[in-house]
Amino acid sequence: MAHPERPAAVEVHHPQPLTPYEPAAYSAMEPYGERGPVVWVPDAYGRLVPMPKHLAPAPMLRPEPRDLSPLPLLDPIAQRLIGAGIGGGALSGGLGYGIGQVISAAAGFGSGAAMWIALLVIALRMPARAITDGRTGSTVHIRKAVIKRNHFHG
Repeated sequence: MAHPERPAAVEVHHPQPLTPYEPAAYSAMEPYGERGPVVWVPDAYGRLVPMPKHLAPAPMLRPEPRDLSPLPLLDPIAQRLIGAGIGGGALSGGLGYGIGQVISAAAGFGSGAAMWIALLVIALRMPARAITDGRTGSTVHIRKAVIKRNHFHG
């Protein structure tokens, strides 16, 4: 009886550790004459890697210096808005006060001045003797007497 062949031992794969990138190995792959300008760019891990200049990202532009002179406490537009609000409130208050004065004057005229005008008109329509007690001026006395006697002849 023949024995089946024994299976071979399982080989375990042992990966080789990664070695850091060496720029010398990259430069040896391309002939010097065919290579364009190369720039060194940091990668995701902070290491500098070579990259053809035409593929490199655009360099960051330096920001313009800021104006550090002190600014006004309130923005000029805000100052105008505040001034318009205060001025509009003062205008509304003044208009309200003026309209109130006109209305109160009209009410005063209606109760006080109209009474004096009515008294003046009544005084002008009264006869002169009522005003002067009959002492001056010409007065005509008209007396009409009606005497009626009833006679009964019965």
